Amino acid sequence: MPSFIPGYEYDIFISYRQKDNKHDSWVTEFVDNLKGELESTFKEEISVYFDINPHDGLLETHDVDESLKEKLKCLVFIPIISRTYCDPNAFAWEHEFKAFVEQASNDQFGLKVKLPNGNVASRVLPVQIHDLDNADIKLCESVLGGVLRGIEFIYKEPGVNKPLTDDDDEKKNLNNTKYRIQVNKVANSINEIISGIKQHAQKPEEVSKVVSQEALEIRKSNKVKLIAGSVLALLLIILGILFIPKLFRPEKEIEKSIAVLPFKNLSKESGNEYFTDGLVEDLLNRISLIEDLKVISRTSSEIFRERGVQSVPEIARQLSVSYIVEGSVQRYGDRARVTVQLIDAINDDHIWAENYDRDLVDIFKTQSEIAMNIASELNTILTSVQKTQIQENKTTNVKAFELYQMGRFYWNKRTGDGYQKSIEYFEKAIDEDPEYGLAYAGLADSYNLMAIQGWIDVWEGRDKAVELSLKALELDGNLAEAYTVLGTMYDYVDCDWEKAERAFLSAFEKNPNYETAHQYYSEHLSIIGKHDEARKHINKALELDPLSFIIRYISAKCYYNQDHYTDALREIQKCHELQKDHHFALEYEFRIYYQLGEEEKSYKALKKIIADNPDYNLETAENIYNKNGLNAVIDWKIEIDIARLEQGLDLDKYYNYANILAMVGKSEQALYWLEKAFEVRKYPTLKWNTHFKNLHDNPRYIALLKKIDLAE
Repeated sequence: MPSFIPGYEYDIFISYRQKDNKHDSWVTEFVDNLKGELESTFKEEISVYFDINPHDGLLETHDVDESLKEKLKCLVFIPIISRTYCDPNAFAWEHEFKAFVEQASNDQFGLKVKLPNGNVASRVLPVQIHDLDNADIKLCESVLGGVLRGIEFIYKEPGVNKPLTDDDDEKKNLNNTKYRIQVNKVANSINEIISGIKQHAQKPEEVSKVVSQEALEIRKSNKVKLIAGSVLALLLIILGILFIPKLFRPEKEIEKSIAVLPFKNLSKESGNEYFTDGLVEDLLNRISLIEDLKVISRTSSEIFRERGVQSVPEIARQLSVSYIVEGSVQRYGDRARVTVQLIDAINDDHIWAENYDRDLVDIFKTQSEIAMNIASELNTILTSVQKTQIQENKTTNVKAFELYQMGRFYWNKRTGDGYQKSIEYFEKAIDEDPEYGLAYAGLADSYNLMAIQGWIDVWEGRDKAVELSLKALELDGNLAEAYTVLGTMYDYVDCDWEKAERAFLSAFEKNPNYETAHQYYSEHLSIIGKHDEARKHINKALELDPLSFIIRYISAKCYYNQDHYTDALREIQKCHELQKDHHFALEYEFRIYYQLGEEEKSYKALKKIIADNPDYNLETAENIYNKNGLNAVIDWKIEIDIARLEQGLDLDKYYNYANILAMVGKSEQALYWLEKAFEVRKYPTLKWNTHFKNLHDNPRYIALLKKIDLAE
């Protein structure tokens, strides 16, 4: 009996290796039970192809006849996945499994169909009767182009790995599965897939997709065939290529871009929020390894933790992405339930959803499975190296994982107290798992920023950051975070431009979506004078993390030091939207308005800086401004600053005060304090800084440039 869809021979094709049915007739019994279940599931009669004596053995001993090719024209393909099925030399593998995948990928429905509930399912529905080796799993997934997802008929006890039968006790089975229930699941899954195919077949607009597929095939083969009598069809193909995509394309091209929103913590204990946030961070790290997918940083996604009435499409527009991942985590004892859904944010359609009930010891395996599922659903291309990295676990110790996430939480505060707290948590994570390379990278990052920002001695911080980064890479050579710390230290302390360049390029090789690497590399390029390239990388960082305060701030600095003050002001205003009146943003707002000649606005920003520092008296500043203007206030402030320097205070701020002196035209004083600054440490941003451009021909200034190998 043919399929109920015209052009298809069968509704279901059962593929298996003869040896898996030879002794106990497991496959025959399964097929008989499935047919009975299908009769009570479908109103119409469903046709099933099952060969009681299929071909088996090596490929070279069998030919494939035309009848098999016709029989493979089916709606649902069920391979019985055993320990022997995944064999490139097996007839079923090569001429049934692989042949169906290729054929279905190019027919009118495609290999994957959209189900009535909005999810997407493959027309290959594996029935797994043994636990497989990793090599066999990878072999299967390489053909399917995604994670192996099927219905398990596996009976397990310690030392037992066999097909599940109707006689097996589900209470003794470690998988807790019952044969009859699993048969019912197969029938229900077939029902969903066929319902999706019926729904697809009824939609006339799907014809355009077929036309587009035909057009793509023509383009792939690079052979445009003019078929007699098909001029109209060819015109439709051309129209499909040229115009149909434009009709459905969003204003801004944002395909293959994704954001993962903060997952909901459904656990009773509030402390599990860090565990939940950690899973999001881990998932982001895995999918950010997919090179042809733009992945928005958690910093930007975090803004939508309490999103209120904002819809998914609204959030997607703000983040400039086409896909959104939402989820929740419920932890109970040593188990957790993770719910994940992938949403087409432009059309507000659910593409895929899944619940994972797992032991905590398997939670990281679950993370890689989710990431691979997302990659599969978005039809991204993964290299074997990327697949390996996505499936790699940075630790298997849940406690160490939680401690690391706590460390990053405090690190992100970007304060002295925050860094000290982060160090405590990173060290505890290392105590829990001494092989946890990512925890060493986090610890290195804390010393990195403390050194640069002046919280600790710069050389002490540098040495610790470099030592810890190298240790992290010794344990895990794929850590973009560790390479980025090395690049930053080689730039801001060593002034070794070649080593910094190599470190940043290594970071991009390991993770092209690591926004922090793009940020620091942009600073590196600005320092050595490659300003156009620097702008490209800071723009890339903004694409990946559009709501990051620090990246917006660095973008403003890049514009400012190229004398693009209006652009710089636009970025600073966005900084204020993200963190109102942050002292970094106020400092540059004061400078930008000064350069633009807008004295009142410049003083307004400076007044907030003065009011926030007990070294200055705001009332005095107000009196000076009202009598003599902005420059008089700046002179008064500089006198106080220099007095502190002469008392031996704020030695690490020599450069900052030289900077302001140069801005207001006091070049000789600026040069004096620059020389004092270089006695304490090197300042690689010297040549980049627009305030010092009037000193470029001064021999004393050139001598300073020689100390950082930028005199030329």
